[in-house]
Amino acid sequence: MYKVLQNLRRSALILVIIGLAWNLVETAIAFWATLQSGSVALLAFGLDSIVELVAGGILVWRLQANKDDHNEVSAEKRAQKLLGLTFLLLAAYIALHSSANLLGWLPQPEPSPLGIAIIVASAVVMTTLYIAKMRIAVRIQSWSLRAEAMETLFCDIQDLAILIGLALNALFAWWWADPVASWILIPFLINEGIENFSGSDHHEDDNESIIRRVCFEINCLYGIIRCRATCCEA
Repeated sequence: MYKVLQNLRRSALILVIIGLAWNLVETAIAFWATLQSGSVALLAFGLDSIVELVAGGILVWRLQANKDDHNEVSAEKRAQKLLGLTFLLLAAYIALHSSANLLGWLPQPEPSPLGIAIIVASAVVMTTLYIAKMRIAVRIQSWSLRAEAMETLFCDIQDLAILIGLALNALFAWWWADPVASWILIPFLINEGIENFSGSDHHEDDNESIIRRVCFEINCLYGIIRCRATCCEA
């Protein structure tokens, strides 16, 4: 059993490192495309990739932490809090950036073929990584890995929002479409940030503490929400 757990941690670590490598690539391309097009949306995409790098770095530290019981619990809690903080910082950034864009304080985004190409590629890579990470998070019951996987998912969703915004801007000159789409993400990011920062994976029901397990099934929208299904109660 211990060997299986170690192999799963190793697989999770490989996935996180792949994500880090990909984020380095897409950050460089996004900033280059921003210089070429002046697109603020692509700049946001690049900055979001940097947040992803921070989250991935936290998980690398977490997965390489000492494995005795005391350190295991302590490392999990610290990683969960740090990842929760990155969610909140990302939500604050998107709110400020989108508001500034809508108020006309920042340049309107321009279409960029290179930007669209990297966003589409990122959507494919991030979706694949999210599914793989969540499957391992369920098997090792790691809330910190789930949190990092959720950042991967939100990066993917933001990719779609930016892509739609760029497309609408290119087709109809609707420059406001991108910042409006970005606002949709904020409630989800804040919810994930608060729950992870508080470190709460218990729910009080009739004075009885019920541990909520990491789940990845239709009852919890495939990991998007903290599941309340009976099958996910310890």
